[in-house]
Amino acid sequence: MTPSASTDAHREQAPTVASFALLTVSDTRTEATDTTGARMRALVLAAGHAVHATAIVPDEPHLVRDRVAAWAAEPGCEVIVASGGTGLSARDRTVEAVDARIEGFGEIFRMLSFAEVGSAAILSRARAGVIRGRPVFLLPGSGHAVELAMTRIVLPEIGHVLFELRRHGLRS
Repeated sequence: MTPSASTDAHREQAPTVASFALLTVSDTRTEATDTTGARMRALVLAAGHAVHATAIVPDEPHLVRDRVAAWAAEPGCEVIVASGGTGLSARDRTVEAVDARIEGFGEIFRMLSFAEVGSAAILSRARAGVIRGRPVFLLPGSGHAVELAMTRIVLPEIGHVLFELRRHGLRS
């Protein structure tokens, strides 16, 4: 199926460059060992976007919530992507920390994951939403999942997302 004429028109009017804040949620990763965070950064830059900030925080809901809220309040931050803490373990609490809902993102992510990993895709609680006018994407912590989400959903659609938020007055 091809996009509708209005979708194409919106994409033509959409910004082509966005500024991303990239968060790794992990109890064990450091700057030296955060290959997933490095991959997110590389994908954002390769797509012609900018990196506003990066950080690593432990799997503690208040730390995740505070970091996302701080970035959402910063004028130069347009998009927030977090990896980690979206599984089913007791320490996976990113989705509880960040109440963000764009239902279609998680559905599409799990559909694409299913094509690659089968029914194990149900173990992901990946989601997206909008906080203070900024799109926020909560991805699994695996490099493969980040690659899938970023290359197939986030990066191809981010301009359109930002266009829609601005068009409806949710972003300046």
